[in-house]
Amino acid sequence: MSAATPGQTVGPFYGYALPFDGGPDLVPKGHPDAIRLHGEVLDGSGAPVPDALLEIWQADRDGTVPRVGGSLHRDGYTFTGWGRAGTDNAGRYSFTTVTPGAPFIAMTVFARGLMNRLFTRVYLPGASDPFLLSVPPDRRDTLVAVKDSDGLRFDVVLQGDGETVFIAYPGHS
Repeated sequence: MSAATPGQTVGPFYGYALPFDGGPDLVPKGHPDAIRLHGEVLDGSGAPVPDALLEIWQADRDGTVPRVGGSLHRDGYTFTGWGRAGTDNAGRYSFTTVTPGAPFIAMTVFARGLMNRLFTRVYLPGASDPFLLSVPPDRRDTLVAVKDSDGLRFDVVLQGDGETVFIAYPGHS
């Protein structure tokens, strides 16, 4: 048996290799049902995280989880339900997608200093389900997007006051 080695953080190296053309655009910006999901990724001091990477998975407008292969493929009409966006120098991100016919969009966050990716959910305003109801009432708003003039805003706070609720899945450390 070999000796244990120290862990490594998940970033920031991925910002050079993982983004791809059209990654944040689950539908084209001109799509008739397009909405913008956007926000900021903030650290525990409230400072923007300029090199985070976010991925989302979601159902389509009818609530169907797409089973189409090739989620990196962007052809302008096939909705794969998956997207990837990096943050800019001010910690901002943006996706162009459709309002899902389900209560939430699943999100994964990769950022420097993390030993592993973080999982959360982006709930639509007014939506609910058993998981959201299981979250203490004073923390639920960290999972709910807010409608604004640009679409849906969802800020991710990595720690500290207003920290986003993150989800631990069985078998994931």
